[in-house]
Amino acid sequence: MKLHGFWRSTATWRVRIALAYKGLAYEYVAVDLLTGEGAQHSPEHRRRNPMAQVPVLEIEEGLYLTQSIAILEFLEERWPTPPLLPRDPLARARVRQLTEVINAGIQPLQNTGVQRHLQSLGVDATAWIHRFVGKGLAALEAMTLPVAGRFSVGDALSFADLALVPQLSFARRFGVDLTGLPTLLRVETNCAELDCFKRAHAEAQPDAPR
Repeated sequence: MKLHGFWRSTATWRVRIALAYKGLAYEYVAVDLLTGEGAQHSPEHRRRNPMAQVPVLEIEEGLYLTQSIAILEFLEERWPTPPLLPRDPLARARVRQLTEVINAGIQPLQNTGVQRHLQSLGVDATAWIHRFVGKGLAALEAMTLPVAGRFSVGDALSFADLALVPQLSFARRFGVDLTGLPTLLRVETNCAELDCFKRAHAEAQPDAPR
């Protein structure tokens, strides 16, 4: 398998954690989102993903899967051990709920394309991020508090944790206030102890600036 992604992309980061946790070998192919117009807009990458986004999981030559949560679902169904979804149906729904708060409710408002468009309109992109990422994380804290254990949903690692850790890193990079998020920060600390999170960390990737 090949993972086409960018070191700082929160969506790519989620998939790296899953691959590391499940012990799956893959080749990492860097797609620089920040060079010129961004390598994601190249004809070659658009053939992999017409949305011009990362990550793209190349399962075999010419067979591509896009959208990080779809990729996580594929990995979970193809390699179910160790699991990233609980067996209990309600707990599984809780995991997906928290994951989608980040994936659908926060990330689309913060990504590079949105930031560039806001700047082209003369809008303060950082203020935008503070408003919408801060609001989203506050909601996530309230939703996680009653279901959290060691991790976001109980004591087992799940998709929700894979989405959370990169999201908090993004928030820090833009100076979003995290002081009102004790549950999320506790879960993040617990995740940071695991080898899969260390190996998948943005700064540990070959395309990260040195």
